[in-house]
Amino acid sequence: MRDDIFTKRRNVNLVFSSILIIVTVGSISITQYDVLKGFASIGKALIWGMANFYPDPNSMRIVPEVLPKLLETVLMSIAATTVAAVFALLLSIAGSKTTRINSLFSMFCRGIASLFRNIPLVAWAMVLMLAFSQSPLTGYLALFFGSLGFLTRAFMETIDEVGNNSIEALHATGANYSHIVFQAVLPACMPQMISWLLFMIETNIRDATLVGVLTGTGIGFSFDLYYKQFDYHAASLVVMLIVITVILIEVVSNNIRRVIL
Repeated sequence: MRDDIFTKRRNVNLVFSSILIIVTVGSISITQYDVLKGFASIGKALIWGMANFYPDPNSMRIVPEVLPKLLETVLMSIAATTVAAVFALLLSIAGSKTTRINSLFSMFCRGIASLFRNIPLVAWAMVLMLAFSQSPLTGYLALFFGSLGFLTRAFMETIDEVGNNSIEALHATGANYSHIVFQAVLPACMPQMISWLLFMIETNIRDATLVGVLTGTGIGFSFDLYYKQFDYHAASLVVMLIVITVILIEVVSNNIRRVIL
C-alpha cells in the first residue's frame, strides 16, 4: 500500500514535469526565442548598467523635485488601498459562506471580486485613461479597482476560515446577524485582514510606479521623463529612492504584523 502511494506520487510528478518541459520547449519554438543569445546578453546588460545606470553628484539636483512626487505616489497608494479595503470588507461579509445574507448575493459579490482581481493593473490604467486622461485620478482609480478585487477575495477566504464554535454559541444565545458579524467573525479575522491590507499597500507602492509611467503622474512619470531624456544617472536615482521607500514601508509593515499577529 505504501509503495503504491509513492509510485502514484512519482508518476504524477513525472507527468507534470513532462508537460512543463513540453510547454516550455513549445513556447520557445513558437516565439523563436534564442535562449543562448538571451543568457549571453545578461553580461552586456550588467556592464552597461554599471557604466551608465548609477546616481552621480550632478543627479542630486533633482532630489527636491522628485521627493514631492514620491510622497504623492506613497499617499495615493495608501489612500487607494484603505478606501478599497472598506468596500472589500462589505463585499466579503456579504459574499463569504460564513456571513452571507443569501446565496444569490454571495455569488454576485464573488463575481465582482473575481472580475476585478483578474483584470491586470495595467489594463485598468489604460482603460481609465480613456475616460479621465492622464491625471492623478486615473492612477488612484486603477490602484483602487485592483486593490478592491484582491482584498475582497483575501477577506472572503479569511472569513471562511473562521471556526464555527463562537458563531454557533452566539446563535444559541439568540444573537442576531449583526452581533454575530461584529462580535464573533470580525474580531477573529481582523489581525489577518490588517496583514492583507499592509501587504496590499506595499504592493501598490511598487505598482504605482508603473501606473505613473502610464498616467503621467507621481514618481513613475519622473522616472519615465528622465529615462526618455537619456539622463540615466537621474533615472537611476529615482529608482534608488523608490527602492529605499519600499524597503522602509516593508520594515514598518513587518513590525506592525509582529504586534497584531
